[in-house]
Amino acid sequence: MSTCYADPNPRFKPAMRLILSITRSNPATVTTTFDHGYEDGIIVRFNIPDATGMMQLDKRKGTITVTGSDTFTVDINTTNFDEFAIPASPSWHENTCAMVVPIGQSSNMLSSAVQDVT
Repeated sequence: MSTCYADPNPRFKPAMRLILSITRSNPATVTTTFDHGYEDGIIVRFNIPDATGMMQLDKRKGTITVTGSDTFTVDINTTNFDEFAIPASPSWHENTCAMVVPIGQSSNMLSSAVQDVT
């Protein structure tokens, strides 16, 4: 994972984050490599390379609940998924890292923005 990089202060937010760990649980708990800056209700998609295991989560989407600055739960049951683990030795996968990518939000935040008040 040493060759992977995620900008901690990107221009566009919320930004993708690299994944440090994912639990086999319901809901799954995801730990990112540094503070994610996410909020409850964000919908994310997972990009999981086969070298890390837990391929069942690859390209799946879920809604998150923030539990810490670098952790959140996602409404996906990973109990019976393969174990997630970052490879210890470099391989052809070394430049392919597990990441979580925000793709939307489950929120009513814009529901009142239908009238032009200018």
